Amino acid sequence: MRKSLLATTVALTALLAGGTAQANDGLMKDIGNSSNWAIQTGDYANQRYSKLDQINKDNVKDLKVAWTFSTGVLRGHEGSPLVIGDMMYVHTPFPNNVYALDLANDGAIKWVYEPKQDPNVIPVMCCDTVYRGLAAANGMIFLHQADTTVVALDAATGEVKWSVKNGDPSKGETNTATVLPVKDKVIVGISGGEFGVRGHVTAYNMADGSVAWRGYSMGPDSDTLINPEKTTHLGQPVGKDSGTNTWEGDQWKIGGGTTWGWFSYDAETNLMYYGSGNPSTWNPKQRPGDNRWSMTIFARDVDTGEAKWLYQMTPHDEWDYDGINEMILADIKVKGEDRKALVHFDRNGFGYTMDRVTGELLVAEKFDPKVNWATHVDLKTGRPQVVAKYSTEQNGEDVNSTGICPAALGSKDQQPASFSPKTQTFFVPTNHVCMDYEPFRVSYTAGQPYVGATLSMYPAPDSHGGMGNFIAWDAGEGKIKWSKPEQFSVWSGALATAGDIVFYGTLEGYLKAVDANTGDELYKFKTPSGIIGNVMTYERGGKQYVGILSGIGGWAGIGLAAGLTDPQAGLGAVGGYAGLKNYTRLGGQLTVFELP
Repeated sequence: MRKSLLATTVALTALLAGGTAQANDGLMKDIGNSSNWAIQTGDYANQRYSKLDQINKDNVKDLKVAWTFSTGVLRGHEGSPLVIGDMMYVHTPFPNNVYALDLANDGAIKWVYEPKQDPNVIPVMCCDTVYRGLAAANGMIFLHQADTTVVALDAATGEVKWSVKNGDPSKGETNTATVLPVKDKVIVGISGGEFGVRGHVTAYNMADGSVAWRGYSMGPDSDTLINPEKTTHLGQPVGKDSGTNTWEGDQWKIGGGTTWGWFSYDAETNLMYYGSGNPSTWNPKQRPGDNRWSMTIFARDVDTGEAKWLYQMTPHDEWDYDGINEMILADIKVKGEDRKALVHFDRNGFGYTMDRVTGELLVAEKFDPKVNWATHVDLKTGRPQVVAKYSTEQNGEDVNSTGICPAALGSKDQQPASFSPKTQTFFVPTNHVCMDYEPFRVSYTAGQPYVGATLSMYPAPDSHGGMGNFIAWDAGEGKIKWSKPEQFSVWSGALATAGDIVFYGTLEGYLKAVDANTGDELYKFKTPSGIIGNVMTYERGGKQYVGILSGIGGWAGIGLAAGLTDPQAGLGAVGGYAGLKNYTRLGGQLTVFELP
């Protein structure tokens, strides 16, 4: 049975990343070639798994640095380079420079794109000036700049083929996320939930940048592209204007639900999957109701944008538990039954397993035992059962609710997990952090922060004393298989390989490799700065390489990145991660590893 299941999963990976004419044939071919790293997520399924096995659990201890590249930019370096054939494409945080490196010529810089952006964008960006990486398709490199300009560059020359503005930074609209190139479209999101931005995803035609469709997170059906009779929530039609009728008055117009996370795609269903973020403001008393469709998993048709199904994980969010984390698609056994699954590790601390075709909720379990804001999730209604003691809504405005686990940055933030079809295991970088949360009344002004809460963060009490764990997760049963404690949050994306190892980075700056079956540490190397980037791998000339961007920053590292010292600055993160200054400093470097 296990052999059959593995074969099914491999077939899924081939379908999602290797050979159907339904999607962009060129990109599918590039993704299907394990020598490349052709998309930020590894494949359309977001599995972040490589079939390369030259580096394995027996020899990974011998890894050495092959070469390095300085990006010339400080602050947080998220995402990873792309490798397609002999070319590597490297991005930076703001101002979002792009470097094309010729791997056939000792990494020589073939071209550079340096966008000119207004520095006034920087203070409008929540939680650092990060960018999660480039995308490639049809001989073009796609960049979504901090100022929301979407740019298509000629992959061979760096020439601008087209550009389009996706938002307005003067209203708080910015971008930190990568894009999804699929079929003949480029699909992008928007950041700015802390400024009252109303979230949306937009599909641009790849050929010329014209708009194909835009779907908002909240608003009337014409805006959300929700069909009241056909779009379902846990199997039931959502009804008319579901994106407005759980909001008071016109609050949905500044409702948040931004879309700065990861996108995945299933060619078989022609659906893309993503999550929406927190409702605005962070003060729940100011926005009665469930605040749909913030904190929601969306399944949309990529051709039309119409939503097929939705699932709201945290109705009427009271803790800033954005739902933007990646959706990993895998065919696995769920409680003994074969399922076309979607697996999502939410900020709220619950690991969800769903049927990605129908939207049925199959599993919802805590992937950090310290999660306490809710006792469990009711699988029939999908609603978390909130503990009154930790309810900022019930405790009220100007009351400091203490000991809430997880903190607002979640049991996992945007740092992507990985899945190994070989071991049927998900590998999850996590935060082990709790908080105190005091909401207060705030008024909306376009382009100004619209938060309305003061936070303090600290390590989960009565635990190992650290602020992170790297875990292996059984999504079919909703159970931790093993857990490796870390001193700080694991803010780096994981990479699983056929060599039975899993890579990840740490905020202190270590690249680590662990045994996929046991979690035993097999290798570590200290890079020049803290790691919040995602590990990638590629092959060239018959040799496997592993690459990682280091450069401390992001929400966890915002104190160092922006020079902040007030413990409550950085939306509460500065005090929680103050100890990082004893381990690392700012930097911006790509480090590539090889075997001797």
